[in-house]
Parts: sequence; structure tokens; C-alpha cells
Amino acid sequence: MKTTFGRRTRVLAATTATAGLVLVAGCSSGDGGSGTKTAAGGVELVKAGRLTTCTHLPYPPFQSEIDGKVQGFDVSLIDLVADDLGVKQAILDTPFENFKTGAFLNSGECDLAAAGMTITAERKKNVDFSDPYFEATQAVLVDKKSGISSFADLKGKKVGAQAQTTGEDYAKSKGLDPVSFESSDAVINGLRTGQVQAVVIDYPVVQGWLKDKANADAFRVAEQINTGEQYGFTVKKGNTKLLAAINKALAEAKADGTYKKLYEKWIGPYDESAASPSPAA
Repeated sequence: MKTTFGRRTRVLAATTATAGLVLVAGCSSGDGGSGTKTAAGGVELVKAGRLTTCTHLPYPPFQSEIDGKVQGFDVSLIDLVADDLGVKQAILDTPFENFKTGAFLNSGECDLAAAGMTITAERKKNVDFSDPYFEATQAVLVDKKSGISSFADLKGKKVGAQAQTTGEDYAKSKGLDPVSFESSDAVINGLRTGQVQAVVIDYPVVQGWLKDKANADAFRVAEQINTGEQYGFTVKKGNTKLLAAINKALAEAKADGTYKKLYEKWIGPYDESAASPSPAA
């Protein structure tokens, strides 16, 4: 994911994409106890009746606006947490940099962050991560006519990546100087318009792109790279009750088949390893 400095934050929901309105995801129910900021299990919320989630749009299939609603794998999983707490999920679109620093959690803007974010030691210094909920790999996507068949072939080529992501970090660590794009939409457009000859980005994002026939006809995955990445949700350091609620909802979803159904809906064919990573250290 990325950083967007100077960008106005937006509160978004599953019912409208109008900027500046408080919007709530439509899957959860309840009013949080008649205006109290204390939800089920003693979880303290920043706004009464709402589980406020910081995210960064778009990042399909994890979160994006579809038909005027914010939807995706992350959104659906956090709706499960909101249901358990007896509240509704509200989504705040913010710069990705705040997820790395925990700024919007520390300032009380959001209860948690859900942004297809890789768990790293550096990020753990600023936020507390949930148990991993997704095993991620990086992919090299190229034009079918490029002649590029692997990551090794990228040397000397113009490569694109999404700014502030682990895909960009990986490319740099291997000696490449990738062109940074603000969003995943900009990344695929850069490849489509010939600004770059290849892109390095999370494989699930590529899977989403290739569901579109035009993209599938034009592009192919040259290589899928296992970088050992796992995604996690984040809370303010020390927010143990909310963290426990998130981990409980994830564990129950994996046990009762809900996780599998959501994975197949948003990601694609179910990968058992995605549901059974080791707990966050």
C-alpha cells in the first residue's frame, strides 16, 4: 500500500461514496449500547456505536469502492468483529503512512487499521498486530509481448510498484529502482500505458486484475515470489481488549467455514495455508 501526503481523509461506508459523510458497513448490527463508547467485552471505542476502521482505498480485493459501497475481504472480516461487539463498522480512508506510524490510532481517529498490511518488525514498534489472517506473496506482472519470464529478467527494465509497499521494498532490496505509483489502480495503468514494462505487487491484487478479460488477454504473471509475508490488522499499542476481539473473530471464522467462504468470494480458489499461519509474535 502507499502514502498520499496532503490528501484529505474521507469517511466511507458500504452505502455511499460521498466524501465527508460518516458511512457504515452494512453487514453488522446494533447500536453499541445506546450511545456508550463501551462495546461488548468492555472494548472501548473512539465513537459510540461504531467500530471505526482506517483503511486506504483502493486496494482490491481487500478494500475498494464497488457500486458505491466499500467492500472487500478486509471489510468483511472486520464486519465479523463489529457484529461480535454489537456495533457497525465505519470506514475512514486515510494515507497509508498512518498505518505504519499508528498516527490515526494514537490520535483517536480510528479503533483499528485494516489495509492488506504486512506484519513487519519495524511496524510492530508503533502498533500491535492481530494474529495473521492472510499469507501473501509478491507477483511480477508483465505484458505478454514483453519477453520477460522471471524476476531476474527485470534488471535494466522499467519496473513499477506501489509506493510504501513491501513490493516496492522487495524490488529495491534486489537492486531495482522501481517507479513509485500512488495506488494499485495507478500501477496497472502504468503497465497498461507503457510507462513501465513490469510491476511487482502483492499477488492477490494481481489475481483481482486478471479477473478482467482485457487484463487477462494483455498481461501474465512472469513469476510469483514467496517472500514469507503475512497480513495483520492493527490497533493502538496496548489495546488488548480490541486485539483479543479481533483474534477471536478470526479464529471463529476459520473454524466455522466463514473465512473460507469470504476467501473464495474475494480472493479466489481457497488456499488452506492462508487460514493457518502461525500466530503473530
